[in-house]
Amino acid sequence: MLSLDVNLLLRAYAAGVFPMSDSRDAGEVFWVEPHRRGILPLDGFHLSRSLAKTIRSGRFVVTVDTAFAEVIAACAEARPDRPKTWINRQIEDACLTLHRRGHAHSVEAWLDGRLAGGLYGIALGGAFFGESMFSRARDASKVALAHLVARLRAGGFTLLDCQFITDHLASLGAIEVTRETYVSLLDSALGGGAGDGSAAGAAGAAAAVPDFFALEALPDPSRTTSVSGPASGKLIVQLLDQTS
Repeated sequence: MLSLDVNLLLRAYAAGVFPMSDSRDAGEVFWVEPHRRGILPLDGFHLSRSLAKTIRSGRFVVTVDTAFAEVIAACAEARPDRPKTWINRQIEDACLTLHRRGHAHSVEAWLDGRLAGGLYGIALGGAFFGESMFSRARDASKVALAHLVARLRAGGFTLLDCQFITDHLASLGAIEVTRETYVSLLDSALGGGAGDGSAAGAAGAAAAVPDFFALEALPDPSRTTSVSGPASGKLIVQLLDQTS
């Protein structure tokens, strides 16, 4: 099985194209550029009262980049509603390499010390390409996505690419746009990050360069010491409430 060139992969994302495979054991990948693209506007995340309550409660401990390999492996697992996966070994290996290079990130939701849900994707300029998510406990993937949106706002990102719309994503604010609209949004995100200021939020609007880790530098109302750690649910809800 030939490896997937990671430099080619980054160029593909920058051009609005992403890889998929027919199954976990497929030996090849194919390139996809949908006529209609799923995105989640960063100022349009649907934060329900129940989800906000769950996030504030601290039921899930949310971390970033602490279990990337476990997250992508979980996303590639077969499920009753999806017996086949589009993540083959080539795609997985390439994303692991991108993670080591600082381009691929994961958000993990932990429950009682176990990985309960999460997501992963690729960061490039002011765009984050959400690849896949999984959940082993109710609301785990929603909490992970909420943390991601807050993080992207804080970091001055302008585009969250969801590739395709699902009912789950639509319930959280994802929409479809035409290929032409998507290319325009992508060009803007890669060229200037928070150029229009509409999605970055007050905390990230001043950032000259999008920063996936800017959230860690924000004052957290739930921290009583100067020691940094996972962002509290209170901070996440505060960031999401700015435009939700």
